[in-house]
Amino acid sequence: MLLKKLAAPLMAAALALALPTAGARAESVLRVATTLSDVPLTTGQASQGGEGMRFIGFTLYDGLINWDLSRSDVAAKLRPALAESWSVDDATHTKWTFKLRPDVKFHDGSTFTADAVVWNLDKLLKRDAPQFDQAQATQASQYVLNIASYRVIDPMTVEITTKSADAVFPYLIADVGISSPARYKEVGGDWNKFAMTPSGTGPWKLDKLVPRERAELVRNPNYWDPKRVPKADRMVLLMMPDPNTRVAALLSKQVDWIEAPPPDTLPRLKEAGMQIVTNIYPHNWPYQLSYSEGSPFRDIRIRKAANLAIDRKGLVEFLGGTAIPSEGMVDPKHPWFGQPTFKIRYDPDEARKLMKEAGYSPEHPLHVKFAISTSGSGQMQPLPMNEYVQENLKAVGFDVELEVLEWEALRARRRAGSAAPENKGVSGINNSFGYWDPDIGLIGTAWSKMKPPSGYNWGGFSDKEADELAARAKVEFDPAKQDAILAKLHARIVDQAMWIWVVHDLNPRAMAPNVKGFVQAQSWFQDLTPVYLQ
Repeated sequence: MLLKKLAAPLMAAALALALPTAGARAESVLRVATTLSDVPLTTGQASQGGEGMRFIGFTLYDGLINWDLSRSDVAAKLRPALAESWSVDDATHTKWTFKLRPDVKFHDGSTFTADAVVWNLDKLLKRDAPQFDQAQATQASQYVLNIASYRVIDPMTVEITTKSADAVFPYLIADVGISSPARYKEVGGDWNKFAMTPSGTGPWKLDKLVPRERAELVRNPNYWDPKRVPKADRMVLLMMPDPNTRVAALLSKQVDWIEAPPPDTLPRLKEAGMQIVTNIYPHNWPYQLSYSEGSPFRDIRIRKAANLAIDRKGLVEFLGGTAIPSEGMVDPKHPWFGQPTFKIRYDPDEARKLMKEAGYSPEHPLHVKFAISTSGSGQMQPLPMNEYVQENLKAVGFDVELEVLEWEALRARRRAGSAAPENKGVSGINNSFGYWDPDIGLIGTAWSKMKPPSGYNWGGFSDKEADELAARAKVEFDPAKQDAILAKLHARIVDQAMWIWVVHDLNPRAMAPNVKGFVQAQSWFQDLTPVYLQ
């Protein structure tokens, strides 16, 4: 196996000294080992991708709109949060009115109002505002890019106007966390100080923070939604990017819950009585390809060959059945899948034929460089998985160089775009991706105008038919009609082999036997409020 053996007992002993144990407190303490290497930004716009949002963004903060993560049997949908309702002007499709929830308090006791919403949008968009914060603006750039203006209508009503009609705007605004203006003023207008004592309206409050080590959250007993007041008194989030360290911590009872256990440890974890929880969710583990000048992936034959070279079923077996093979960006049962004519499958003979046509072979390989990470949100088991793909591609005529980066460094490379100087010579990036909304899943990745920082089209893919379909989907407010357009768009990008798509993660988690109440939503995000220790 490419995976390492479990960490030595000495590591577990060290953890025992470093981590709190539930028995040391009268309160109920849930201890979670994340895949992250550092505590995400705590100021309102979490860093570290979807996992950062899961553990910090959606625990400390609410958006105007939140995700309903209460069910495991259906895909997660949007639900009212700090806004009780929202609507778009039928004439322009650009003016959105949000009716706000009354009597909501920030963690510091101050009252949430329309002024707080405008203040928070200023911190992301208005560079001359005292509270403008570049770190948060960077994280939120693609959520707020289409906002033209915003204003207070009355103390509990806000109007936000977009630059152009945007049918997916509710999904985007859901990722904007609302921070407390009063706390910012209290700490002298210093976001670094705010980060240590943050104040949102979320179900959890930050109690302690040790950079690169842990964040300790405590229950917010006054949370505005009584159904989501946390069941646990305290949740300790540990930064453990090494998967074997996470497993050792769970087996030695130093943590109660671990993200992304290595597949070869699942039998040992089950034997020890641990719960292994999985569920399908809108996830893809791909290679986003560069279309910049000089990139070999500008040749569709090479893109198709790479997609045909990968033994996905073998990789799924390697992953202990914790994934399913990709046939495109979305899973085959999704309403956006459509009817692509290029069938993504394992066909090394056809891959070698295409590579030969392009002038390459195992004896005369094509050198490509992929930027990858050591861990991170949705990255699964990136090092052994990349080595597996590297061998598959080698067999058909690729010489793959892997540039290994820390997760947030890889995300910075993704935000920069393939044409940025730091990405010179990089043929693709292995950045896990979601499709929980049309924008991140298809429109923002396939539309040529959506290159960073405007969207997610890292490599600069440009196709006239895809552009036309993306533009139509963006302004189609009828969900059924939008789904039909998105299905055509997905078929088009698969036929163009826009990316190399590998597998969809089933999002495995391992938990101690006494962890109760968790419902694994079909989402990148999860609700931690119902979880408790028996």
